[in-house]
Amino acid sequence: MKYYLTLLSFVFFISSSAFSQEKVVKYKVSSGETINQIAQKFKVTPYDIYKLNPDARTGLSPNTVLLIPTVTGEAKKEVSETKTAAASGKEIIHEVQAKETFYSIEKKYGISDEALKAANPFLEKNGVQIGQKLVIPAKGSAVKTASKPASKEKGAEKYVYHDVQPKETKFGIAKQYNMSVAELEKRNPDIVANLPVGYRLTIKGTAPKTESAPAETAKAVESKKPAETSKKAVTYMDYQVKPKETFYSLGRVFHLSQEELVALNPSLSEGVKEGMVLKVPAGYIAPAPIITAQIPTEKTAESSINKPVESTGGGIKIIDKVKSTENSNVEVVELTKKRGTNERKKVVLLLPFNMAKVQSDTSGTANRIKNDKFLNMTLDFYSGAMMAIDSAKTLKLPIDVSIYDSQETKTTSNVSGLISKLQDADAVIGPFYQNNAEATANSLRLYNIPVISPLSKDVANPIDNLYQSVPSNDVVRNSVFDYMRSKNGNIVAVVDKKKESVINYIKQNQKGVAFASLTETGGLDVANLKSLLIPNRLNYVVMETGNTAMVKATIKALLDSQKTCQVQLVILEPNSTLDTDEINFDNLIKLKLMYPSVARESDEQSVLIYEKQYRLKNKANPTTYATRGFDVTFDTMMRLVQGKTFQETADLMTTQQVDNKFQYYRKEDGGHANKGVYILYYDSDLTLKVAN
Repeated sequence: MKYYLTLLSFVFFISSSAFSQEKVVKYKVSSGETINQIAQKFKVTPYDIYKLNPDARTGLSPNTVLLIPTVTGEAKKEVSETKTAAASGKEIIHEVQAKETFYSIEKKYGISDEALKAANPFLEKNGVQIGQKLVIPAKGSAVKTASKPASKEKGAEKYVYHDVQPKETKFGIAKQYNMSVAELEKRNPDIVANLPVGYRLTIKGTAPKTESAPAETAKAVESKKPAETSKKAVTYMDYQVKPKETFYSLGRVFHLSQEELVALNPSLSEGVKEGMVLKVPAGYIAPAPIITAQIPTEKTAESSINKPVESTGGGIKIIDKVKSTENSNVEVVELTKKRGTNERKKVVLLLPFNMAKVQSDTSGTANRIKNDKFLNMTLDFYSGAMMAIDSAKTLKLPIDVSIYDSQETKTTSNVSGLISKLQDADAVIGPFYQNNAEATANSLRLYNIPVISPLSKDVANPIDNLYQSVPSNDVVRNSVFDYMRSKNGNIVAVVDKKKESVINYIKQNQKGVAFASLTETGGLDVANLKSLLIPNRLNYVVMETGNTAMVKATIKALLDSQKTCQVQLVILEPNSTLDTDEINFDNLIKLKLMYPSVARESDEQSVLIYEKQYRLKNKANPTTYATRGFDVTFDTMMRLVQGKTFQETADLMTTQQVDNKFQYYRKEDGGHANKGVYILYYDSDLTLKVAN
């Protein structure tokens, strides 16, 4: 590959030079260099480099020769003029353009942050704003700073340090210690560009140098001889921008602000473009790549849980107590093996590997894994289920697990041929497709064997032994309305005319909800919306629209109303309009955007252990389907060792695993469904929390 890339680059260079010697230059890659670093060096975007060197997307090797486009035309003229002016000893007046930052302006003129702010004192308070006229000091000009005599007592000053935890922000940390973000950055200049997880921040004084692991977060320590702060090295990784990604979505993934992203990747000053390769801190977890788990080589894979294994587990910590949930009166039971429960149980997993198709695919298994989304989902679920089996082994649960290839499509499966192998099971997980799960439940109905549908959101037919583990859409919607009523909230709906199904759902199922009026052109009647809000009462405004103008009008009206009313914004399902750069995320924080979800984000120690163990075993982060595989499998196994049948535990116990809650209930027409839903909201510290 190295030879091929070099040869291709050389041939391309010869052909390009025939047109213009100034359009491209050859560059030899040094050890450890990334595309981002090279792009910054030549003031081009990674995308520009990839256009000339497509094979570079697979990685860079030392001494590889790349073709780099040079700065031409107006851009070249501008760079030349600004550098000449700065070097001539004359000040320059610069007008701030859209998307420019401190970093991009300082880099453009080759000046320091201190020099820019000294020449423009108002920047300390207001920051960079579009249209501002900035004085660019000449290079070499002295920056006036107030000098203070060193204090003899400074060595005795108490110091406080803080180790950055996952999902923490500069805003949240600064607020915790009653200081501004500017003060925090001044004490810790290394975090101006980004805030790496594990970095030790100096909050007060000078933290001592230490070789040991950091102490408890935010713990104040006294020392007579403060020394250098011990800080962890920051490492970075490359991330390729996917279709339709924005500053907002990237910020949520990597917990970085737009300014921090641009500071790390100056090419972003031109906007987010598909295919860009961005530099991000390796401490932040990007969306997981495709799991390349090995497909079982046989149609039947059996595992006996009591066999000795070299596993450290990695599942939920099992404790023998009951605790209250954060968003309902239902008690969540953390299951544990009951003493004296040694009767062996059997769990069967029916997973659609479709081995016959994989083996007959002439393009090969690897290619099928790469292109078959359904197979990837299956492998993800399987990898999570195997983590649950490892955890059960560690706990020495008396359970045998059998895994069969269900060979599923939307309309067919081979389950009928497997029924004889399922008749002695205590629980069956799968198949994936709803109609196949129902057919399996019907076949096992006489044996009263519970069949757990692991992924389908469809409303199931009334079959006594069928358990829908994913809450249906109506159950999810009902949960948030039940929550709002439990808080005695005044509920107002802003729904555009295109959302007829939502309008009908609310009118038929949620009595007493007031609808905000719309104008003749279909826009929001802002005055009417404000008139429906009640002072001295919590007002929940349910907004269901994909219209950007209506979203903006609703948000503005609610922000205005916060002066006289208590208001919270609510959505019933994910809204892609809120995930665009046109919507200010800070406003959603101010309105504490709330929504129902079947999954949560948690920093509980048990959850972090699961994620760590998964990464160690699979060399990737767990996807939603992987965690679903763990949760459903582990929950099923734990219910079977409670000294009760699965059916009895479903009627009595609500459980909570890594992401999912299982609160089964008997439907009026027969069968069981899950109503385990979380009510989530964005808090003022920018974190996502479960509503109380």
